[in-house]
Amino acid sequence: MRTTFLMLAIALGVSPVYAQQKNFSIEEATIGLSTNLAQENLNQLSWIPGQASFSHTVKTSYGEAFVRKDLPALKADTLLRLPTVNQSLFNQSTLRAFPPLHWLNQEELYFAIQQHYFKISKQGNSWQAAPWLELPEEADNVAVEAGTQQLAYTQGNNLFIVTAAGKTQQVSHDTDAGIVNGQSVHRQEFGIDKGIFFSPKGNYLAFYRMDQRMVENYPIVNWDETPATVHYTKYPFAGRTSHEVTLGIYNPKTSKTIFLKTGEPKDHYLTCVTWSPDEKSVYIAILNREQNHLWLNQYDAQSGAFIKTLFEETDAKYVQPQHALHFLPGKDDEFVWWSQRDGFMHLYRYNTAGKLLNQVTKGDWVVNEIAGENAQQKTLYISSSKESPMEKHLYAVQWETGKLQRLDDKPGVHQVDVNTTGTFALDSWSNGTTPKTIDIINTQKLSKQNILTPKDPLAGYKRPKVEDVNLKAADGTPLYGKLIYPTDFNPAKQYPAIVYLYNGPNVQLLANSFPYSRNLWYEYMAQRGYVVFTMDGRGSSNRGLKFEQATFRQLGTIELEDQMQGVDYLKSLPFVDADRMGIHGWSFGGFMTTSFMLRKPDVFKVGVAGGPVMDWKMYEVMYTERYMDTPQENPHGYADANLFTKTGNLKGKLLLIHGTSDSTVVWQHSIKFLKQAIKTKTQVDYLVYPGYEHNVRGYDRVHLMQKISDYFDVYLKPKE
Repeated sequence: MRTTFLMLAIALGVSPVYAQQKNFSIEEATIGLSTNLAQENLNQLSWIPGQASFSHTVKTSYGEAFVRKDLPALKADTLLRLPTVNQSLFNQSTLRAFPPLHWLNQEELYFAIQQHYFKISKQGNSWQAAPWLELPEEADNVAVEAGTQQLAYTQGNNLFIVTAAGKTQQVSHDTDAGIVNGQSVHRQEFGIDKGIFFSPKGNYLAFYRMDQRMVENYPIVNWDETPATVHYTKYPFAGRTSHEVTLGIYNPKTSKTIFLKTGEPKDHYLTCVTWSPDEKSVYIAILNREQNHLWLNQYDAQSGAFIKTLFEETDAKYVQPQHALHFLPGKDDEFVWWSQRDGFMHLYRYNTAGKLLNQVTKGDWVVNEIAGENAQQKTLYISSSKESPMEKHLYAVQWETGKLQRLDDKPGVHQVDVNTTGTFALDSWSNGTTPKTIDIINTQKLSKQNILTPKDPLAGYKRPKVEDVNLKAADGTPLYGKLIYPTDFNPAKQYPAIVYLYNGPNVQLLANSFPYSRNLWYEYMAQRGYVVFTMDGRGSSNRGLKFEQATFRQLGTIELEDQMQGVDYLKSLPFVDADRMGIHGWSFGGFMTTSFMLRKPDVFKVGVAGGPVMDWKMYEVMYTERYMDTPQENPHGYADANLFTKTGNLKGKLLLIHGTSDSTVVWQHSIKFLKQAIKTKTQVDYLVYPGYEHNVRGYDRVHLMQKISDYFDVYLKPKE
């Protein structure tokens, strides 16, 4: 009997109850996975360039050490000890742990402490740390070019470069603060996460230049000062004036800049910036503001002249480029392009004449990353959802034939880093029953070596039963959810239930990873006697274009229908009290929570909405117009989703939470909602976090989650 129970518990993704005693504290439920309950790890684990060797830090009796391990022996060779670094650089114990270490080449690394940069280099048989350079105090967006060891950074709204000779050159000279250089643009949509692009050999520097003088100012108030002060940011609202972006090319040898002739209309989007391997060209995916037509263009890096359009992509709803071109090793004229043109994110091999050579991957699944390559075998290493949308696995795919082979052998979510020659992969993986484990996969022999087998950091805690739930949308689309039972579950009792949701674009809540609940706060609430349910409905990511585009022009409608499938399922369970159900979400999830409380006011007794969008006309151009078109083009869709006009529908208890410095979903969303609630004599509860942006981070998050937990306790738990 004991063995049968143990096997059942493992199958459900939980540990046996008889071995568990403690409940989670609110601190552990909120930040425990990054503090005292963090999974074991090999810190700063990375490949050494060009070698079958990796490095990481370890804790020793004399302090932290930085070690190297060669494959396959895995014998540790200590490269540097932290006490030695402290003594040689600072003559005291300044550092308690190694800052992030970055390999420049096989014999050099660097690290930074604020604006002070230090280099570690091999000298004979030992490694020595020495000061490298110091950047201005205001330096930001630092980019390091490993080959030439140049640095670029922004200071204020301008861009600077430190050349290989150590000379600082000012790249841009814009005096108007409405023009910024070297920063990410288009509010970091389209996969954009930087604004500085060194050329492959380090001879040139490409950079975004964003002119946002025409964009409306939006005030962000600093309440810490008396009187309060105002900082103005530029916020391009949907349907209104957007910014204009160009791409500059700077030559450090001549100190000259040219700009690519990317044409008009000037408020189009410049994405997927990619240098050609020979540094002669720059490729940009130009996306129109309507986001339904893309041109992959080639430009001359010397003159900025337009050379040609390689191909175009169109879609009746939207095209969403997210990845730069991936030039194949040893090929100046062949690259891989990411596209959802067949309904799923796949890879396509092109030549620079614009000819499609072949589709590399295909099927009803999504490619998630390109993790590495092997030039000799013409192989890319990718991770994908081929086995299940709830998992991610490593595959080798030949880029000419499309032959695909899975390289890992365990269920779960695999995060992979392949060495530069493509012969080995660091595989960090977990699943519902297995904490983070790290293996080395030999991509040639398909063998593996384990380098970390962790202990379960949650052992000894009272864990709830977690059960997969498979439902169907109205059109038959499979929907995946998770049901978390109360601890000490009694099937004869009825329990209050909480639905946690996001259900918005580019986000997936559920996966077969550790912990299987995906959130210790869910387990904390289960320990307090709640059923917790969460599900990814249509509109969320990793399920293909049809699944994601189902909500087009009607945000908050299809998502409600899908989440109602989960609600109906909960109501069908005899142990769920349908009269005591709550809902919680943040950002898009806050929009969904408020939508439920107003558009389906009889479903949930209690809602907690954090950082909620209340009116899509008040959200940013790039995101909103992709999924809703403009307010002028889609007035009905915007009206349906507008929550200001529905405050009078509220029947249950609603708590709104917002950060006063939120520049993503601006504070005005919830302020205007309160104003409308007053007009309709609707009572809502409200909590602000002074100085916080779009979410509450760090230890203050414990305060947030305590408030949310208490709110559900007050209004959902039966009075004793």
